[in-house]
Amino acid sequence: MIMRKTPRPQDPGVLESNITDVALVFEGGGMRCAHTAGVLVRLLEEGLFFDSVYGVSAGASHVVNYVSRDPERARSSFVDLVLDPEFGGIGSMLKGQGYFNSKRLYEDMIAEAEGTDGVFCFDWNTFVANPAKVHIEAYDWDTGLPRVFTKEDMTDSLDVARKVRASSSLPVFMPPTFIDGRGYMDGGLADNWGICIHEAFEDGFDRAVVVRTQPKGYRKKPVGALTRGVLKAVYHKHPLIAERSIARPAAYNALCDEVERLEQAGKVKVFYPDEMPITNSERDYETLSRVYDMGYAQSARFVKELKDWL
Repeated sequence: MIMRKTPRPQDPGVLESNITDVALVFEGGGMRCAHTAGVLVRLLEEGLFFDSVYGVSAGASHVVNYVSRDPERARSSFVDLVLDPEFGGIGSMLKGQGYFNSKRLYEDMIAEAEGTDGVFCFDWNTFVANPAKVHIEAYDWDTGLPRVFTKEDMTDSLDVARKVRASSSLPVFMPPTFIDGRGYMDGGLADNWGICIHEAFEDGFDRAVVVRTQPKGYRKKPVGALTRGVLKAVYHKHPLIAERSIARPAAYNALCDEVERLEQAGKVKVFYPDEMPITNSERDYETLSRVYDMGYAQSARFVKELKDWL
Protein backbone atom coordinates (compact mmCIF):
# COMPACT_ATOMS: atom_id res chain seq x y z
CA MET A 1 0.00 0.00 0.00
CA ILE A 2 1.33 3.45 -0.91
CA MET A 3 1.34 5.65 2.18
CA ARG A 4 0.79 9.38 2.34
CA LYS A 5 3.72 11.68 2.90
CA THR A 6 1.50 13.84 5.10
CA PRO A 7 -1.34 12.17 7.06
CA ARG A 8 -4.75 13.69 6.51
CA PRO A 9 -6.29 15.47 9.53
CA GLN A 10 -9.05 13.57 11.31
CA ASP A 11 -11.04 16.78 11.75
CA PRO A 12 -10.92 19.08 8.70
CA GLY A 13 -12.36 21.99 10.67
CA VAL A 14 -14.49 24.67 9.04
CA LEU A 15 -13.94 24.86 5.29
CA GLU A 16 -15.00 27.72 3.04
CA SER A 17 -15.19 28.46 -0.67
CA ASN A 18 -13.63 31.70 -1.86
CA ILE A 19 -14.77 31.62 -5.51
CA THR A 20 -18.56 31.46 -5.63
CA ASP A 21 -19.49 33.21 -8.88
CA VAL A 22 -17.40 31.10 -11.30
CA ALA A 23 -17.78 27.36 -11.98
CA LEU A 24 -14.84 24.96 -12.24
CA VAL A 25 -15.14 22.34 -15.00
CA PHE A 26 -12.81 19.37 -15.49
CA GLU A 27 -12.70 17.61 -18.86
CA GLY A 28 -12.32 13.82 -18.94
CA GLY A 29 -9.66 12.02 -20.93
CA GLY A 30 -8.60 8.83 -19.21
CA MET A 31 -4.95 8.75 -18.22
CA ARG A 32 -4.38 12.13 -19.87
CA CYS A 33 -5.81 13.42 -16.60
CA ALA A 34 -2.36 12.80 -15.11
CA HIS A 35 -1.44 16.12 -16.74
CA THR A 36 -4.43 18.03 -15.40
CA ALA A 37 -3.95 16.49 -11.95
CA GLY A 38 -1.00 18.86 -11.78
CA VAL A 39 -3.36 21.78 -12.35
CA LEU A 40 -5.70 20.52 -9.63
CA VAL A 41 -2.84 20.30 -7.14
CA ARG A 42 -1.70 23.81 -8.01
CA LEU A 43 -5.22 25.20 -7.51
CA LEU A 44 -5.33 23.66 -4.03
CA GLU A 45 -1.86 24.88 -3.13
CA GLU A 46 -2.78 28.40 -4.22
CA GLY A 47 -5.93 28.35 -2.10
CA LEU A 48 -8.31 28.70 -5.06
CA PHE A 49 -11.44 27.04 -3.72
CA PHE A 50 -14.34 27.02 -6.18
CA ASP A 51 -17.83 26.50 -4.79
CA SER A 52 -19.23 24.52 -7.75
CA VAL A 53 -17.24 21.80 -9.49
CA TYR A 54 -18.27 19.85 -12.61
CA GLY A 55 -16.76 16.86 -14.38
CA VAL A 56 -17.45 13.61 -16.21
CA SER A 57 -15.52 10.48 -17.05
CA ALA A 58 -11.97 10.69 -15.66
CA GLY A 59 -12.75 14.31 -14.82
CA ALA A 60 -15.18 13.02 -12.19
CA SER A 61 -12.18 11.73 -10.22
CA HIS A 62 -10.73 15.23 -10.33
CA VAL A 63 -14.00 16.64 -8.99
CA VAL A 64 -14.10 14.51 -5.87
CA ASN A 65 -10.36 14.77 -5.20
CA TYR A 66 -10.57 18.56 -5.52
CA VAL A 67 -13.58 18.82 -3.20
CA SER A 68 -11.87 16.54 -0.65
CA ARG A 69 -8.84 18.87 -1.02
CA ASP A 70 -6.47 15.97 -1.40
CA PRO A 71 -3.43 16.76 -3.61
CA GLU A 72 -1.67 13.47 -2.89
CA ARG A 73 -4.68 11.42 -3.92
CA ALA A 74 -5.19 13.62 -7.00
CA ARG A 75 -1.72 12.75 -8.27
CA SER A 76 -1.81 9.10 -7.23
CA SER A 77 -5.17 8.53 -8.94
CA PHE A 78 -3.50 8.98 -12.33
CA VAL A 79 0.13 8.06 -11.61
CA ASP A 80 0.67 5.62 -8.74
CA LEU A 81 -2.51 3.77 -9.66
CA VAL A 82 -0.74 1.94 -12.48
CA LEU A 83 1.64 0.28 -10.00
CA ASP A 84 -1.18 -1.90 -8.71
CA PRO A 85 -0.67 -5.43 -10.11
CA GLU A 86 -4.39 -5.69 -10.84
CA PHE A 87 -4.56 -2.36 -12.70
CA GLY A 88 -5.69 -4.03 -15.91
CA GLY A 89 -4.55 -5.01 -19.38
CA ILE A 90 -5.58 -7.56 -21.97
CA GLY A 91 -5.81 -10.34 -19.37
CA SER A 92 -8.16 -8.25 -17.28
CA MET A 93 -10.28 -7.51 -20.34
CA LEU A 94 -10.54 -11.21 -21.23
CA LYS A 95 -11.84 -11.88 -17.70
CA GLY A 96 -14.62 -9.34 -18.24
CA GLN A 97 -13.10 -6.85 -15.80
CA GLY A 98 -12.20 -4.32 -18.47
CA TYR A 99 -8.89 -3.12 -19.90
CA PHE A 100 -8.96 -0.86 -16.86
CA ASN A 101 -10.06 -3.10 -13.98
CA SER A 102 -12.62 -0.53 -12.94
CA LYS A 103 -14.11 -2.11 -9.83
CA ARG A 104 -10.62 -2.74 -8.49
CA LEU A 105 -9.42 0.77 -9.24
CA TYR A 106 -12.44 2.71 -8.00
CA GLU A 107 -13.88 0.71 -5.12
CA ASP A 108 -11.60 -2.12 -3.97
CA MET A 109 -8.53 0.07 -3.53
CA ILE A 110 -10.52 2.59 -1.48
CA ALA A 111 -11.92 -0.22 0.67
CA GLU A 112 -8.42 -1.59 1.29
CA ALA A 113 -7.11 1.85 2.29
CA GLU A 114 -10.11 2.79 4.45
CA GLY A 115 -9.03 3.83 7.95
CA THR A 116 -5.33 3.97 7.03
CA ASP A 117 -2.90 6.60 5.81
CA GLY A 118 -2.85 4.91 2.41
CA VAL A 119 -2.88 7.44 -0.39
CA PHE A 120 -6.02 5.94 -1.96
CA CYS A 121 -8.08 6.35 1.22
CA PHE A 122 -10.81 8.84 0.32
CA ASP A 123 -11.17 11.73 2.76
CA TRP A 124 -14.92 11.53 3.31
CA ASN A 125 -14.83 13.91 6.29
CA THR A 126 -13.28 16.73 4.29
CA PHE A 127 -15.48 15.99 1.28
CA VAL A 128 -18.61 16.39 3.42
CA ALA A 129 -17.29 19.38 5.37
CA ASN A 130 -16.44 21.27 2.19
CA PRO A 131 -19.43 23.44 1.19
CA ALA A 132 -18.53 23.09 -2.50
CA LYS A 133 -21.18 21.54 -4.72
CA VAL A 134 -20.46 18.54 -6.94
CA HIS A 135 -21.88 17.72 -10.39
CA ILE A 136 -20.83 14.52 -12.17
CA GLU A 137 -22.77 12.61 -14.83
CA ALA A 138 -23.13 9.06 -16.07
CA TYR A 139 -25.00 7.79 -19.15
CA ASP A 140 -27.89 5.32 -18.75
CA TRP A 141 -27.26 2.71 -21.44
CA ASP A 142 -30.96 1.80 -21.73
CA THR A 143 -32.71 5.18 -21.72
CA GLY A 144 -29.97 7.38 -23.15
CA LEU A 145 -30.58 9.88 -20.36
CA PRO A 146 -27.85 11.44 -18.22
CA ARG A 147 -27.80 10.64 -14.53
CA VAL A 148 -26.50 13.52 -12.47
CA PHE A 149 -24.85 12.71 -9.16
CA THR A 150 -24.37 15.46 -6.59
CA LYS A 151 -22.80 15.29 -3.17
CA GLU A 152 -26.27 14.78 -1.70
CA ASP A 153 -26.57 11.53 -3.68
CA MET A 154 -23.42 10.08 -2.09
CA THR A 155 -23.62 8.23 1.22
CA ASP A 156 -20.02 7.22 1.98
CA SER A 157 -16.57 6.78 0.43
CA LEU A 158 -17.46 3.62 -1.47
CA ASP A 159 -20.61 5.24 -2.83
CA VAL A 160 -18.51 8.15 -4.10
CA ALA A 161 -16.20 5.64 -5.80
CA ARG A 162 -19.10 3.74 -7.38
CA LYS A 163 -20.63 6.90 -8.85
CA VAL A 164 -17.30 8.16 -10.13
CA ARG A 165 -16.79 4.72 -11.71
CA ALA A 166 -20.22 4.98 -13.36
CA SER A 167 -19.22 8.30 -14.91
CA SER A 168 -15.88 6.85 -16.03
CA SER A 169 -16.99 3.50 -17.55
CA LEU A 170 -15.49 4.00 -20.99
CA PRO A 171 -17.10 1.88 -23.75
CA VAL A 172 -15.07 -1.19 -24.77
CA PHE A 173 -12.39 -0.42 -22.16
CA MET A 174 -14.67 -0.99 -19.15
CA PRO A 175 -17.88 -2.85 -18.35
CA PRO A 176 -20.94 -0.86 -17.28
CA THR A 177 -21.41 0.14 -13.66
CA PHE A 178 -24.71 -0.92 -12.13
CA ILE A 179 -26.44 1.29 -9.57
CA ASP A 180 -29.93 0.50 -8.30
CA GLY A 181 -30.30 -2.06 -11.09
CA ARG A 182 -29.49 0.36 -13.93
CA GLY A 183 -26.42 0.16 -16.16
CA TYR A 184 -24.31 3.27 -16.62
CA MET A 185 -21.44 4.14 -18.90
CA ASP A 186 -19.13 7.06 -19.55
CA GLY A 187 -20.75 10.40 -18.75
CA GLY A 188 -19.15 11.95 -21.83
CA LEU A 189 -21.71 10.13 -23.99
CA ALA A 190 -24.40 12.45 -22.63
CA ASP A 191 -25.05 15.87 -24.14
CA ASN A 192 -22.16 17.40 -22.19
CA TRP A 193 -19.86 15.42 -24.58
CA GLY A 194 -17.10 15.46 -21.96
CA ILE A 195 -17.10 19.13 -20.90
CA CYS A 196 -19.98 20.27 -18.64
CA ILE A 197 -19.91 23.91 -19.71
CA HIS A 198 -23.60 24.07 -20.67
CA GLU A 199 -24.55 22.43 -17.40
CA ALA A 200 -22.65 25.08 -15.45
CA PHE A 201 -24.34 27.89 -17.37
CA GLU A 202 -27.74 26.26 -16.89
CA ASP A 203 -27.07 26.36 -13.15
CA GLY A 204 -26.83 30.15 -13.36
CA PHE A 205 -23.12 30.80 -13.88
CA ASP A 206 -22.06 33.24 -16.58
CA ARG A 207 -18.34 32.49 -16.24
CA ALA A 208 -16.39 29.25 -15.85
CA VAL A 209 -12.87 27.89 -15.66
CA VAL A 210 -12.38 24.85 -17.89
CA VAL A 211 -9.44 22.48 -17.39
CA ARG A 212 -8.85 20.67 -20.68
CA THR A 213 -6.89 17.49 -21.38
CA GLN A 214 -6.08 18.31 -25.02
CA PRO A 215 -4.12 21.21 -26.55
CA LYS A 216 -5.97 24.14 -28.05
CA GLY A 217 -7.12 23.38 -31.56
CA TYR A 218 -7.37 19.62 -31.04
CA ARG A 219 -10.32 17.99 -32.79
CA LYS A 220 -11.38 14.33 -32.88
CA LYS A 221 -11.28 12.32 -36.08
CA PRO A 222 -14.44 10.50 -37.21
CA VAL A 223 -14.85 6.95 -35.94
CA GLY A 224 -13.46 4.55 -38.52
CA ALA A 225 -15.42 1.74 -40.17
CA LEU A 226 -13.69 -1.01 -38.17
CA THR A 227 -14.35 0.72 -34.83
CA ARG A 228 -17.96 1.38 -35.81
CA GLY A 229 -18.37 -2.33 -36.51
CA VAL A 230 -16.82 -3.30 -33.18
CA LEU A 231 -19.04 -0.88 -31.26
CA LYS A 232 -22.19 -2.14 -32.97
CA ALA A 233 -21.23 -5.75 -32.31
CA VAL A 234 -20.24 -5.26 -28.67
CA TYR A 235 -23.31 -3.17 -27.85
CA HIS A 236 -25.92 -4.83 -30.05
CA LYS A 237 -28.20 -5.13 -27.00
CA HIS A 238 -27.57 -1.51 -26.04
CA PRO A 239 -27.33 0.26 -29.41
CA LEU A 240 -27.41 3.75 -27.88
CA ILE A 241 -23.84 3.25 -26.68
CA ALA A 242 -22.63 2.54 -30.21
CA GLU A 243 -24.69 5.39 -31.68
CA ARG A 244 -23.44 7.97 -29.19
CA SER A 245 -19.84 6.79 -29.47
CA ILE A 246 -19.99 7.15 -33.26
CA ALA A 247 -21.68 10.56 -33.04
CA ARG A 248 -19.33 11.87 -30.38
CA PRO A 249 -16.43 13.21 -32.51
CA ALA A 250 -18.59 15.67 -34.45
CA ALA A 251 -20.49 16.77 -31.34
CA TYR A 252 -17.27 17.09 -29.31
CA ASN A 253 -15.63 19.14 -32.04
CA ALA A 254 -18.60 21.51 -32.16
CA LEU A 255 -18.36 21.88 -28.38
CA CYS A 256 -14.64 22.69 -28.66
CA ASP A 257 -15.53 25.40 -31.19
CA GLU A 258 -18.03 26.82 -28.72
CA VAL A 259 -15.59 26.76 -25.81
CA GLU A 260 -13.10 28.71 -27.91
CA ARG A 261 -15.79 31.29 -28.81
CA LEU A 262 -16.70 31.64 -25.14
CA GLU A 263 -13.02 32.06 -24.35
CA GLN A 264 -12.72 34.87 -26.87
CA ALA A 265 -15.81 36.50 -25.35
CA GLY A 266 -14.23 36.40 -21.88
CA LYS A 267 -16.84 33.99 -20.53
CA VAL A 268 -14.42 31.15 -19.81
CA LYS A 269 -10.79 30.82 -18.83
CA VAL A 270 -9.33 27.64 -20.28
CA PHE A 271 -6.28 25.62 -19.33
CA TYR A 272 -4.90 23.81 -22.38
CA PRO A 273 -1.89 21.48 -22.17
CA ASP A 274 0.98 22.91 -24.21
CA GLU A 275 1.38 19.35 -25.48
CA MET A 276 -0.23 16.00 -24.74
CA PRO A 277 2.27 13.18 -25.33
CA ILE A 278 0.08 10.28 -24.16
CA THR A 279 -3.24 8.63 -25.01
CA ASN A 280 -6.12 7.93 -22.66
CA SER A 281 -4.83 4.38 -22.08
CA GLU A 282 -1.21 5.11 -21.04
CA ARG A 283 0.04 2.63 -18.40
CA ASP A 284 3.74 3.43 -17.94
CA TYR A 285 4.50 4.84 -14.49
CA GLU A 286 7.56 6.89 -15.49
CA THR A 287 5.71 8.42 -18.42
CA LEU A 288 2.71 9.34 -16.29
CA SER A 289 4.98 10.83 -13.63
CA ARG A 290 6.63 12.98 -16.26
CA VAL A 291 3.27 14.07 -17.69
CA TYR A 292 2.04 15.01 -14.21
CA ASP A 293 5.17 17.12 -13.69
CA MET A 294 4.55 18.81 -17.05
CA GLY A 295 1.04 19.77 -15.99
CA TYR A 296 2.15 20.99 -12.60
CA ALA A 297 4.91 23.14 -14.09
CA GLN A 298 2.66 24.64 -16.78
CA SER A 299 -0.06 25.39 -14.25
CA ALA A 300 2.15 28.00 -12.53
CA ARG A 301 1.71 30.29 -15.52
CA PHE A 302 -1.98 29.42 -15.81
CA VAL A 303 -2.73 30.18 -12.16
CA LYS A 304 -1.12 33.62 -12.43
CA GLU A 305 -3.31 34.39 -15.47
CA LEU A 306 -6.34 32.90 -13.71
CA LYS A 307 -5.97 35.14 -10.67
CA ASP A 308 -5.88 38.20 -12.94
CA TRP A 309 -8.94 36.94 -14.86
CA LEU A 310 -10.89 36.23 -11.67
